[in-house]
Amino acid sequence: MKKIIAKVEYDTESAELLGKVTAGSIGDPAGYEECLFKTPDGKFFLYTNGGEDSPYKKEDIKRVAAAKADEWLKNHQ
Repeated sequence: MKKIIAKVEYDTESAELLGKVTAGSIGDPAGYEECLFKTPDGKFFLYTNGGEDSPYKKEDIKRVAAAKADEWLKNHQ
């Protein structure tokens, strides 16, 4: 997935996957996934996707500050 935020492109294909969390199973309306990525130029972003009853009802990308990325990694390893 690609998304441009504040004139910066965030792309799951070209970024490094740092961590992934899944909840539920495929087809579970409450299931979701969160994936933390780092772009080649050092920016962090969170890719999210989930079912209709999950916190992430649609596929999206949100930029994340470095401190929040570190916190996310500590909480999800």
